Amino acid sequence: MAGLLVAVFWAILVSFLAVVLVRLAQTLKAATKLVTGVTEQAVPLLGEASATVRSAQTQLDRVDAIATDVQEVTSNASALSSTVSTAFGGPLVKVAAFGYGVRRALGRKEAPEGRSRGGRKVVVRRTVPAARRGGRKRGRG
Repeated sequence: MAGLLVAVFWAILVSFLAVVLVRLAQTLKAATKLVTGVTEQAVPLLGEASATVRSAQTQLDRVDAIATDVQEVTSNASALSSTVSTAFGGPLVKVAAFGYGVRRALGRKEAPEGRSRGGRKVVVRRTVPAARRGGRKRGRG
């Protein structure tokens, strides 16, 4: 009877192991199909990603070239601005000062004597001491 019990036990154990191995085989088959499907989809995706990265690199190279050109144009504009300022700035200031002086001189001649100008009274036939005179000092050396 003990032999029969051991034989039944081994039959149950072998059946259990057979079921486990069949399920394991099904799981491995499903995993293989899954890996195959992922591989089939991943390879084209990697190719597209590589093409996208190459395209982005090309665009970045173009943007870099544009930024370099803009920097060069900016430096040229700055140099041109300083050249124009140097060439025309001084003479324009002198012309403006000359025009202002001419207007002042003409304005003084047109004002009648004895009338006040700009809140100051003009004194006729009286000399003002040199220390109180306005205007430029005449130092020639």
